[in-house]
Formats: sequence, C-alpha cells, structure tokens
Amino acid sequence: MARFAVIGLGRFGEHLARALAASGAEVLAIDRARPLVERLRDEVTLAVRLDSTDADALRAQGIQDVDAAIVGIGEGFEAAALTVATLKELGVPRIYARAESEIQGKIMLKVGADAVVSPHRESAARWAHRLMLPSLEQYVELGEGYSLIYASAPTAFHHQTLLALKLRREYGVNLVAIKRKASSADDEGARAEDADEEGARAAEDSVISVPNADTTILPEDILILVGSDEALSNLPAD
Repeated sequence: MARFAVIGLGRFGEHLARALAASGAEVLAIDRARPLVERLRDEVTLAVRLDSTDADALRAQGIQDVDAAIVGIGEGFEAAALTVATLKELGVPRIYARAESEIQGKIMLKVGADAVVSPHRESAARWAHRLMLPSLEQYVELGEGYSLIYASAPTAFHHQTLLALKLRREYGVNLVAIKRKASSADDEGARAEDADEEGARAAEDSVISVPNADTTILPEDILILVGSDEALSNLPAD
C-alpha cells in the first residue's frame, strides 16, 4: 500500500490528504496547528502535531519510510524550505513542495524538492491521482468519485492482449481508447494487424478508438481509462 506524508494542512493539504486516503493510501498528516490536525484525525492513518523542521520529530513518526512527502505549507516560506531540506536529509525518496511563485519554485528545487506543486493551477484531487499513479499524463473529473485518465501503459501490461488483462474484472476500469506512437507500430511489425484492423496505423501518432479483445498493449502506449477514483489508483504504478 502506498504511504504518503502531507505536511501543512491548510486548504490544499487538507483536500490532498483526504483524497489520498480515499484512494486507499496510508496518509501521515502533519501540521503545527492542533485544530487542523484534529480535523483530519479520523480520516487519515495518522495525524500529528509537530514542527516539520525538527528532524528528530519527523524521524520518530517514520517519515523516512513514506513513498513520498508533500510539503503544502502555505504561510511561512522559510519553514517550508527548511522542511524540504530536512526531508531530503532524512532520505525521503520523493519530495513535492508547494510554491506560490516561480522564484519560490526554483528555491524549492534547489533545496531538495523533486517537483513543485502550484495549488493555483492544479487541484488537490489531480495531485492525489498523480501521486497514486505516477504514469498519469492527463486527468478529467467526470463526477463525484469517477474520472477519465490518460496514463502510460504500466510494465505489467506490456505485450498483453486485452483479453488476457481482463481490465474490467481484475481492476474495475474500462479502456476507452489507446494512443499509439507511430514508432511503436513500426517496431512491432508482427502486430501490424492490430493497427490495420483499427485503421490506426499512420505516419503520425494514432488512436485505436475501439480496442478489441485481441488488441495488444505496447510499451509506449498511452491508455485512456475510465473508472472510479479508487479503482484507477489501484492500477499498477509501473
């Protein structure tokens, strides 16, 4: 099960922590303000009040064991930057940091962040999907709890037919279409019948709009999938 730390439980951090928990992840929620921590206590795996710049306090909560940490501190840029540096020092594998400007973003990357979060441009729900499914390229919210996503084909799906994958039965999702690079079709000459059958082979990237049971997933395919947020988040991450 994926495990995340969300540090800073303002509006963005609160929504992100809830979205990740709803997707089935373990969530460690951290903030200095007791009311914010109490508000999430029953909705996440663990909510604690501590100073996120204190390495010992973070280590005591097992921060080094999370898959990724998201620093969503909105007020107090110095504390946010110090938190990122501390997480880096503790060996957190992936660190995402909130930034309100391009300059802040550059500073966060320099002190150890792997990527920058801009709450003004991207919603907490979108970031929850991105964290749960690193191969995510595009995301469209269809309604309460349901989405359409564009995601790179995970390794476990490569060279498998849709019949063998049983996406609806095994994962509870529906494959709407496949975006295929022209180079992939050319490299898989033995599979040209798929492209011919779907009318998808062309000099440019193509779309297989009605995949059938015999359609084979290729390594560079982009899968367009529809399903519940929970089901989509449970797809193989790589």
